[in-house]
Amino acid sequence: MTLRGPLCRLLRTQLNNTCQSRAHSVAVLGAPFSKGQKRGGVENGPKAIRDAGLIERLSHLDYPVHDFGDLSFQYLEKDEPYMHVPFPRTVGRANKLLSGAVSNAVGAGHTTIMLGGDHSLAIGSVEGHAKQCPDLCLIWVDAHADINTPFTSPSGNLHGQSVAFMLKELQNKMPELPGFSWVKPFLSAKDLVYIGLRDVDPGEYDILKDLGVQYFTMRDIDRLGIQRVMEVTFHHLLSRKQRPIHLSFDIDAMDPSLAPATGTPVNGGLTYREGIWITEEIHNTGLLSVMDLVEVNPDLGASREAVESTASMAVDVIASALGQTREGGPITQESQTLKEDTEQLRL
Repeated sequence: MTLRGPLCRLLRTQLNNTCQSRAHSVAVLGAPFSKGQKRGGVENGPKAIRDAGLIERLSHLDYPVHDFGDLSFQYLEKDEPYMHVPFPRTVGRANKLLSGAVSNAVGAGHTTIMLGGDHSLAIGSVEGHAKQCPDLCLIWVDAHADINTPFTSPSGNLHGQSVAFMLKELQNKMPELPGFSWVKPFLSAKDLVYIGLRDVDPGEYDILKDLGVQYFTMRDIDRLGIQRVMEVTFHHLLSRKQRPIHLSFDIDAMDPSLAPATGTPVNGGLTYREGIWITEEIHNTGLLSVMDLVEVNPDLGASREAVESTASMAVDVIASALGQTREGGPITQESQTLKEDTEQLRL
């Protein structure tokens, strides 16, 4: 299933009066937070991405951009581990705040970009999105599955457990962590696709298999090609009905040669062209509603160039998800239609 030509135009027509009808304006929301893991510096990710020219880049696209600044998170002085999970109350409180902010932005009609911060923030981001768009689907682009539970996690870090909080099928596998009483599972396993996996814990692998989650490892991408991976992704998530897409993009999905300033880099990641193809194709559906860009950690860059490379990669990924093309300009509905019609004629 390829969302091009007449099919793509039909989808846009169907979206006029639904939750998915977005991209009239963009909201940028910073979430400078690090307590979902133990390495400092990732709280500086939003600033690094903005300093790399994000807002200026987005201002060249076809819709207004509203930078709402950064949320202010409270770090609790006393937050004892629960089981072996560090900072549960702090992480829970931060995500509750973020959930409200994302819900408000989506409710106001903005396509929302959340700048992290660590990937535990996806709990609040996706939950807040689901308040407005309960039929959303989730594309998780990451080297890691982040679907551990406190029982399976080797580290206990909550940035590796984000998805487990969301899935209805894991409701009975999750203990009641302090700080998270407000979170109720809202996503089915069939509404989730992973792209870019290459460092999956044994407990996570069992969960993925038991729940029948659709995922693509880097080996799958090598074997199938990124175009086919995206076709299968869209068929899996959108063939039954069209609904909003939440894209949660961990910068460590990219190969460390492109994005070295991150907390858990894994060799053999996405190439530049593969990463941009993913976001271009998601944009072309017309269904992107919220995007997370997380785990840029400027403190972990070995040099200034490493930090700048990572932040610039984040800007490129976000801009292409919002319509910037590799030809240099934004995708407008008219230009996309003309290009698709030309492709049909060539066929």
